[in-house]
Amino acid sequence: MNLGLKTAVAAFALTTMALTAASAETRVTYKSAKTGSSYYQMGVELAEAMKAGTDGDISVTVEESQGSVQNVMEVRARGGDYVFTTPPALVGLAQGGKAMFEGKGDPAFDEIRALFPIPSLTMHFVMSADSGVTDISGLAGKTILLGKGSFGATEGEKYLDLFGLTDQVEIADAELSNAVAALKNGQIDGFVTAGSYPAPNVIEAAASTPVTVLSMSDAQVAETKRTKLTIPAGTYAGQDSDIATTSLPVVAFTTTKMDDDTAYALTKTFWDNKAKLGDTSPWWNGVDPAMLSNIEGKIHPGAVRYYEEAGIALSDAQK
Repeated sequence: MNLGLKTAVAAFALTTMALTAASAETRVTYKSAKTGSSYYQMGVELAEAMKAGTDGDISVTVEESQGSVQNVMEVRARGGDYVFTTPPALVGLAQGGKAMFEGKGDPAFDEIRALFPIPSLTMHFVMSADSGVTDISGLAGKTILLGKGSFGATEGEKYLDLFGLTDQVEIADAELSNAVAALKNGQIDGFVTAGSYPAPNVIEAAASTPVTVLSMSDAQVAETKRTKLTIPAGTYAGQDSDIATTSLPVVAFTTTKMDDDTAYALTKTFWDNKAKLGDTSPWWNGVDPAMLSNIEGKIHPGAVRYYEEAGIALSDAQK
């Protein structure tokens, strides 16, 4: 073999090896929330965990999103590499063509499948200790900051109405970003926020001034028609007992376009690395297999394979 031919063969071999290595990497797009939000940060943490947990075999690109509805709608144009987050209830609405999906139905929605739960949106009613408020009924006559345009603001307003407090509470005209300073300065008695616990703004508030995070009774939780969630004692400074509150479950989904092996690898890697994720950000510690019961629709067959191997029970409707 002459030198020129040897060089050509060597170059071909190197190219083949490079292509093989490239093809071994599975690329996934993860779409969650707006840049700067806790859920976008979770996406970044998940991407790092997937890369480390698979020795680089799975590469996750995190995309900014304008919200859960957009995430669901994009299913129509996305391929098998698409993973997105949304409350399971929105998937049901999309598949039924209801509410914000009325007149926008698409067969692609029927192909949505769940992978694993992520931290829930958790309601926090945060009151200054000086306000003397220790339960929801004590909000009467107080000044509360709800913020604007967020899930927490909408949910908080709904709860005030449900519990007959709408006309008894003064709503502060300010952004939620000003809540901690306003609470510390005594401009407000409390604020309402929704986010994965421990919520950064609640941590900040509890660290800067004595606060009480309110618990709800079982009857109040039932009235909201949301999922009950317990924030363990010690989560926030000065919190000596568990807090009973409500939550909106959030789940990572894909579609049947994703192959079973990739769905299996994503799901297994998530659960295998959840403890490490919790060491990085405590909000991951609130996720456990029991939260799979919040998934009313179907789970991807690849993920089902993992759960069956791990001995985690699923309902027949989820398989």
